[in-house]
Amino acid sequence: MKMKLTTALVSGALLGCAQSALAQEAPRFTWEGEIEIGYQSIYDSDVTANEVDDPYLFGEFAAEYALTDRMTLFGGLTLEEQNSPDSGIEDLGLYVHELGVRFNAGPATYLVGKFGPAFGATWDEAAGFFGGIIAEDYELTEMLGGAVDYELSSGGVISFALFYADDSFLSDSVFYNRGRNSTSAGGAGNTGKLNNASIQWTQEFGRTRILAGARYLSAGTGDVKDETGLVFGVGHSFDNGLDFWGEVAVFDGFGGTADDANYTTLNLAYTIGDATTLSGTYVRRDIDSTGTLDGFTVGLEYELDNGITLGGALGTTKEAGVRDNLIGLNMVIPVGG
Repeated sequence: MKMKLTTALVSGALLGCAQSALAQEAPRFTWEGEIEIGYQSIYDSDVTANEVDDPYLFGEFAAEYALTDRMTLFGGLTLEEQNSPDSGIEDLGLYVHELGVRFNAGPATYLVGKFGPAFGATWDEAAGFFGGIIAEDYELTEMLGGAVDYELSSGGVISFALFYADDSFLSDSVFYNRGRNSTSAGGAGNTGKLNNASIQWTQEFGRTRILAGARYLSAGTGDVKDETGLVFGVGHSFDNGLDFWGEVAVFDGFGGTADDANYTTLNLAYTIGDATTLSGTYVRRDIDSTGTLDGFTVGLEYELDNGITLGGALGTTKEAGVRDNLIGLNMVIPVGG
């Protein structure tokens, strides 16, 4: 089971080149980020060896510099544990999760560099500490290549990317050295060639939002087959403060193995006033070689006047007949300027 249960903290900085309606020039350089201090634990399990406690520190930061009105340099850093999930606040490594240039040309925006290709959105859409507990398994991150986002006349966006897993010096980390990636390590998409692709369509219809995507990851060294995947997501915001997000992803040759894999996340969030959010999540993961995981979580988040968010959640999962009970607590501190 994947133990990195932190909420997705991907933060995009604002473009700093356009003039405002008051003809005031916006700053060319902008940056934003979040620092998360938290604790997560499997506090009770049918298998005692599964019981772990993990205080953690996580940070993610993004910056942009507008070279012109159309061209922008971007970069991002992540600070997180690089070792076992129960190592506590140690073995922290800092690495570049994105770096490149973005160019706008009418309805199309082109990108070249290191980035995360579009495929799914649960890590951004689902509320709660454990909202992305399984979806992070298939998130595409730290890829080298290029992408284009094309805005349709309907207001939707088609995102297309060609890429491979970063095997440059940027795949290493400082402080705790996680080691440089190599194509010899194998893994779907870790090919050193632009022979991997993803495409995704996103669209909003009033209060409803939809995405549909596909990806193809070529087999890496030692893999048994290429990976193909499909993802579909739908969300809706109701008038009473209730928000729904659901996402399903299916794979053949998951991770370059012989496995078929299916993922489901269903998330409900209810906002009370301007500061409090209650959430509930159901997850299901079915992988041929590991069996089926089912899980339920409930969460509570409260945003203070200074922008700091306090959160907590309880959850339970069952996989291969083994039940684990989870708890998570965190404090998220926004930074930027």
